[in-house]
Amino acid sequence: MSDGADTGRALAALALDPGGLGGLVLRARAGPARAALEVALARLPGPARRIHPDTPDAVLFGGLDVAASLAAGRQVRSTGLDAAPCHMVLPMAERTRAGLAARLGQMLDAARGHCLIALDEGAEPDEAAPPALAERLAFHIDLSETRAGDVDIALPAPADLDAARSRLAATTLPEGAATTLTALAARFGIHSLRAPLMALRAARALAALDGAAEATDNHLREAAGLVYPARATLVPEAEQTPEEESPTPPEAQDGAETDDDGTAQSHLPDEILVAAIAARLPAGLLDPSGGPSARRGPSANGGAGDRQAGRQRGRPLPARPGPPDGRARIDPVATLRAAAPWQTLRRAAQNSPPGQVIVRPADIHLARYETRRDRLLIFAVDASGSAALARLAEAKGAVELLLAQAYAQRDQVALVAFRGDGAEVLLPPTRSLVQAKRRLAGLPGGGGTPLAAGLLAAGEMAAQARRQGLSPLIACLTDGRGNIALDGTPGREGALADALAMAGRLSGDGIPALLIDTAARPGPQAADIAATMGARYLALPRADAARLSAAIGTARDDLTG
Repeated sequence: MSDGADTGRALAALALDPGGLGGLVLRARAGPARAALEVALARLPGPARRIHPDTPDAVLFGGLDVAASLAAGRQVRSTGLDAAPCHMVLPMAERTRAGLAARLGQMLDAARGHCLIALDEGAEPDEAAPPALAERLAFHIDLSETRAGDVDIALPAPADLDAARSRLAATTLPEGAATTLTALAARFGIHSLRAPLMALRAARALAALDGAAEATDNHLREAAGLVYPARATLVPEAEQTPEEESPTPPEAQDGAETDDDGTAQSHLPDEILVAAIAARLPAGLLDPSGGPSARRGPSANGGAGDRQAGRQRGRPLPARPGPPDGRARIDPVATLRAAAPWQTLRRAAQNSPPGQVIVRPADIHLARYETRRDRLLIFAVDASGSAALARLAEAKGAVELLLAQAYAQRDQVALVAFRGDGAEVLLPPTRSLVQAKRRLAGLPGGGGTPLAAGLLAAGEMAAQARRQGLSPLIACLTDGRGNIALDGTPGREGALADALAMAGRLSGDGIPALLIDTAARPGPQAADIAATMGARYLALPRADAARLSAAIGTARDDLTG
């Protein structure tokens, strides 16, 4: 959102329920526009704590205080930010590594009243805050194209905020609000339940701001408009009634209730609300010709292969001052170099004998290293049924497009096809475009859908790749409608149970994954499997090779960067 009124309402709701709404992502470079909004953020309750993309665990969760321990001659432990509610401000959020994003997400999930203000300063569209972190923050504000004079945010007076905060606990939601907001989220391809839960909390906060005892449809609409647009993955098509069907009676329409006199009362979701949210969707959504992934070029996270910060081995980087956190080594040369200029003054102050080296906590420098690792994109392609030829053709084109970039990015590509009663590795990990074309030339298709076997084969390949030092990502192309169980017996119920079990196994192994729903009408089966697998879900029923390549390239850098 970039409208001043919407931004003001979002900030006011966040001031009422910071722990429930999680926080916000503010996309803006440092300047007057962002400074004006940061002034409004100072109205949030609780102390503000500024952190950075390399914040150690000791700051978040406490640990050994080296300086205090040296001064006291005994172990002194410090408390972390998780000890008391506060709102954390994270500049340069686009540089946050996956480990810190996970730990910040753990703090937000603990629901102790913390909230996070992620200041996204990315210069390019593909530079953004980690998706796993942004998903936990209710509001996304974009001021990247806003001038300072256009930022006009009106917040309620402190007394009004205090009064609304006291009303919040007693404010209720209308019956069926959760169902309608969840259905609306599904229409925009939002399959994480965090979005409708945050929209419900935002609706309660907005109702409390307006002094209402119960949230109205207008509050639900406003909350959905504030929370959903930045999370949408598709633009919903208008619902049409088939010509051969009779018009649906008013009492049976979705999102409507009927009074005693038979008059239908309109409720969410309606086409007006869908159009309002669609108008706020990010430009170029899922458009490889104009979206971020089309301009991506080499990986924004890794360049020629991922760069991974190491603490024990790799290419040495300049040492950096900081307290030992139990994970990084102390660089003795850099530490002594920092302490050397002060030895004369320190010996005189302490009457120490000549030759004694006095090291203070501020002198300690930690060694840093950098390693590079290759990435492996594993395509698990549903090669069953009458539409197999189209899906395999799309996968073939996407593999060839990604292989063309493999030499610059050090990526490898593999292909697993599942059909009939099992899965087959058609293309082992490779960068060879010639070998790939030869293997892809005669892909078979048809038969049943052993989805569980495909996930099992892809997971085994990913585990083997990890043992070899690669960074795997599974991209599964399927409609989610498996009908062959792991033991080869037909039946949708057993096949779905086995597929969910394999998806849970991949999630437990922590393997990044992307599930692309290729069904003509995306259904809940693929979304449920993606949620169990912890995978990003993307509905692309009419995807071509270019869109598949763009979507997988974006997920590759977000999930394995």
